Amino acid sequence: MSSGVNTFEEMLKQLQEIVTRLESGNLSLSETLDLYEQGIHIAGACQQILDQAELRVTTLNNTMA
Repeated sequence: MSSGVNTFEEMLKQLQEIVTRLESGNLSLSETLDLYEQGIHIAGACQQILDQAELRVTTLNNTMA
């Protein structure tokens, strides 16, 4: 994306790529730690998006009740 902001789907794909690389077992300790740290940050960002979506759905459901 040109704005530099990744979508949820893009971040999920990045996480999947990180997991694949970590599971390969062909990385140095430093590379493994760097990828793990990157994965933790991406997972946190994904969780925030999911939390916001859940709140939005809950709000919509409450207004329709």
